[in-house]
Amino acid sequence: MAATRAPVLSSTGLSIQFGGHVAVNAVTTQFDAGTLTAIVGPNGAGKTTYFNLLSGQLHASAGSVHFKGEDITRLSAPQRTSKGIGRAFQLTNLFPKLSVLENVRLAVQSRHSAGFNMLSVWRSRRDLIDQAAHYVAQVGLAARAGDLAAKLPHGDKRKLEVAILMALEPEILMFDEPTAGMSVDEVPVILELIGRLKTQGDKTILLVEHKMDVIHSLADRIIVLHNGRLVADGLPAEVMASPIVQEAYLGKRSAPRAAKAVAHA
Repeated sequence: MAATRAPVLSSTGLSIQFGGHVAVNAVTTQFDAGTLTAIVGPNGAGKTTYFNLLSGQLHASAGSVHFKGEDITRLSAPQRTSKGIGRAFQLTNLFPKLSVLENVRLAVQSRHSAGFNMLSVWRSRRDLIDQAAHYVAQVGLAARAGDLAAKLPHGDKRKLEVAILMALEPEILMFDEPTAGMSVDEVPVILELIGRLKTQGDKTILLVEHKMDVIHSLADRIIVLHNGRLVADGLPAEVMASPIVQEAYLGKRSAPRAAKAVAHA
């Protein structure tokens, strides 16, 4: 079982404390290239806070984050994005007064370091416009490309955020409850997109999601946070059957001290 290469992303003893509350408590784990890991746990477990520590929105009280072997613990969120860590949020994070296409064009423009003079750049770079339109179409928003982001219904805003994330072409894609607030009819579009990204095999995907059917259909691996601690880590069927997960999700009581983390295969 000798390791052949460093994980693409890892955390060691990662913790953050707000006043007297420890929101993430000494989480040590790693994420291998080309895999999809679901991060689950009950409300208040620390899932989004852990995401924020990995992506740089929050800075740790203790511990470290490494990307492809490099210590990025002190880097800002934009610096981590430039290295290849892309993040979509629970709450949409868009330019409301720009159109759907313009929101995605800015991401493409940033990826290509084309600057921010939109008129001069976009009139002369039809290839970049076409790339933006491609990502808009992939999330099913081609018919709304000219609509202002502020005018979109919630489900379409989530789709637009996924398009922006894809346009940045990161090595790591982090989705924080990507289907939250979507109608039943809208959810399959996002799940199909994430499934396609996984199938390509060149992206590492981290997914926070409450819907168990989503997790079972997409995840290679599940890690479980509870009260800020990593309590289970392994294959989906093993983790969901573990006593600590049964207790955290379903309220089933396990014998004292009997629930141990599932070893990551």
